[in-house]
Amino acid sequence: MDIRELLLKDAMIMNLKATTKQEAIDEMVHQYYVTGVINDEELYKKDIVAREAQSTTGIGDGIAMPHAKDKAVQRATVMFAKSEGGVDYASLDGNPVHLFFMIAAPEGANDTHLKALATLSGLLINPDLVASLKKAQTPEEVQQLFADAQAAKEAKEKVEEEKEKAAAKAPVSSNRPYIVAVTACPTGIAHTYMAEEALKKQAEAMGVDIKVETNGSEGVKHLLTADEISRAAGVIVAADKKVEMARFDGKHLVNRPVVDGIKKAEELINKAVEQDAPIFHADADSSQEDEGANGTVGSKIYKDLMNGVSHMLPFVVGGGILMALSFVIEQYLGGAKSTGFIFLNNAGSLAFAFMIPVLAGYIAESIGDRPALMPGFVGGFMATVYSGSFGGVYTANVMTNAKSAGGFLGGIAAGFIAGYLTIFLKHLFSKLPKSLEGMKPMLLYPIVGLFLVAFLMFFIVNPIFAVINTWLTTFLNHMGTGNAVLLGLILGGMMSIDMGGPFNKAAYVFAVGAFTATKNGDLMAAVMAGGMVPPFATAIATAFWPKKFTDDERKAGITNWVLGFSFITEGAIPFATADPLHVIGSSVLGAAIAGGLTQLWHVSVPAPHGGLWVTPLATNAFGYIAAVVIGAIIAGVVLGIWKKEKVNN
Repeated sequence: MDIRELLLKDAMIMNLKATTKQEAIDEMVHQYYVTGVINDEELYKKDIVAREAQSTTGIGDGIAMPHAKDKAVQRATVMFAKSEGGVDYASLDGNPVHLFFMIAAPEGANDTHLKALATLSGLLINPDLVASLKKAQTPEEVQQLFADAQAAKEAKEKVEEEKEKAAAKAPVSSNRPYIVAVTACPTGIAHTYMAEEALKKQAEAMGVDIKVETNGSEGVKHLLTADEISRAAGVIVAADKKVEMARFDGKHLVNRPVVDGIKKAEELINKAVEQDAPIFHADADSSQEDEGANGTVGSKIYKDLMNGVSHMLPFVVGGGILMALSFVIEQYLGGAKSTGFIFLNNAGSLAFAFMIPVLAGYIAESIGDRPALMPGFVGGFMATVYSGSFGGVYTANVMTNAKSAGGFLGGIAAGFIAGYLTIFLKHLFSKLPKSLEGMKPMLLYPIVGLFLVAFLMFFIVNPIFAVINTWLTTFLNHMGTGNAVLLGLILGGMMSIDMGGPFNKAAYVFAVGAFTATKNGDLMAAVMAGGMVPPFATAIATAFWPKKFTDDERKAGITNWVLGFSFITEGAIPFATADPLHVIGSSVLGAAIAGGLTQLWHVSVPAPHGGLWVTPLATNAFGYIAAVVIGAIIAGVVLGIWKKEKVNN
């Protein structure tokens, strides 16, 4: 495929007017919409912003490659945009971006398009091409520069392919070091292939032989063989998503983010060649990273917890809302014996019953991989079982006041216990003879892991967390109005601090835990009211202060009326990304007030999701609506007055 078919002349912007990151994204996305490359401006922009939230696509050297793959894209396209003055794009090297390549890939992109996108990404490693592009004045010149670079690259690849074939037949030479690498990024469009190209180019300059496997949108390419891994001095994994790691057991392995493969290729190759990296042990922990990788204990715990929460949420939302609807039918449409009540209540209860086991199972799986999944599930299930089911063992032998099981908090504990116990077992069984390897996943891990988790849950975890749950239930049921309002203020405000991030999730998980333990929806009302304020606030501000927002922001503001109504806080993220101080500051103020008012007016919502759609379920429906409206108006007015007016509107 000719690369010029991707680089549409009509979609190019030869003089980008934007001066900020959000403005640049808005301008390029709008150009795509105008030229018919996308049919849904907001959906594509949302996915672009979501990709930027994972890590900046400003790769340094004045280049940024924002990209998204979704159903809004009508045809695979790469937009070239050039900014003479440069844009502060939060690039890896901190320098302004002058060249933008916004990649749009349709959901069903064919193999030809994906290969062309991979080729284009690899070409941008060439500094001569980048220098020429900065001087280009017309779309035709840009197309020709890429066409020439593509032809030169393909000719070079043919020569390299012949060399590889010859080398495979010839005896292995010890004159040059040999290493292997894997590159992968979440979308698999750009960074995967740029890292591949950077590593290969740097290895050639250093006199090192390298083979790079890519895990991109077109699947795994250049798959590493067992022989190649075996004779490699070291392994580089430059990836932001999970890749098959067990095959590297016993090798010196450098595990870094994909951007390090692009920007720190020399450092990674040196570490692999000199074997200056930990030896990877598949039985110990397949998620381990080398000492240069970014990450803290806190971030690891948060990642593991969120793995459980993300798998749990569908059970919470689906089961919780069906149960809540059954109560509406019970109250207004036939009572507890009606078919509608029985059906909805049973369906919701069965889904809700899986909530804690799924949470625990996938926390454990994130820590200890697949062998930890079953013990985690069982430990989570045990956290939902009343102590009386085990013949009063807890009350008779352990804690006389433990009348219930570990509940939500016990399930979280079960997940982490199962995960780290599995890692311990992997270390413990790593000394077994190779002839017994097959017994580990089929016999040793399931039996020993389940026994240990069950023992700890039965005699230690459940009794302890049963007491905590009893205390929490008593505290919430007897909490005075002042304390309730204070807790509502805190939870409501936390929902708006990062709009879907750690603070938001912590508040929501706490409310769900309290709801599970007490069947009381007071705190659910606080977090839902707080979570609805940011999208409503941006909708209000864009409606009454339109001159302070771009055209795209005003359109997004209209959408946020619906998102706010549905308790989708993330609708405000694009606004917060462009102007965090004013948007987050005003949203936290309004959300805290909304959360506090729900507690002042004794609002309870017995559903874990739904926003204003579940208002009929609230114990004080008018108070619920009023709390959201007051908080949203305060936040919207503060944002509208506080925000600076756009200079170029």
